[in-house]
Amino acid sequence: MKIGFIGLGSMGSGMARNLIKAGHALTVYNRTRSRAEEFRPLGARVAGTPGEVASDADAVITMLADDRALEDVIFGSGKVLESLATGAVHSSMSTISLALSRRLLAAHREKGQHYLAAPVFGRPDAAAAGKLFIVVGGVSQQILRCSKPWGRRHLWPATIRPWRTSSS
Repeated sequence: MKIGFIGLGSMGSGMARNLIKAGHALTVYNRTRSRAEEFRPLGARVAGTPGEVASDADAVITMLADDRALEDVIFGSGKVLESLATGAVHSSMSTISLALSRRLLAAHREKGQHYLAAPVFGRPDAAAAGKLFIVVGGVSQQILRCSKPWGRRHLWPATIRPWRTSSS
């Protein structure tokens, strides 16, 4: 699976490293480009924009600080929503508001894309060890599609209503 990963902070960096170790083709983006460049020697492709991450991905994972940071990479010209292919999936693994989760679901549906709300529970050391717990909401077929890269033993499907897994 070709995966795009946006957000290489203390949580996202460990998650991205585990995806590379598992053999996934990974394209990464981070606002601070030097954080993304750390992944080039590991085999990741470094993108210059969020849209570039999404343009060739089967799935895009976002792991960002808050609603505003997520909105900044998803909505607008050259961003994820505009560049993600029909049928591809966006998994938001951040803790975001219910309102934004609903907005993401509607926007992705309108574009023929899929959306999973998949907030994670754990600390950076758990992320690095591949031991985060993921509570995911969305269409079961898309959850199954993404479950192998995420790691099934720590996956908790919650509901078909993605916004119900968001907690803020």
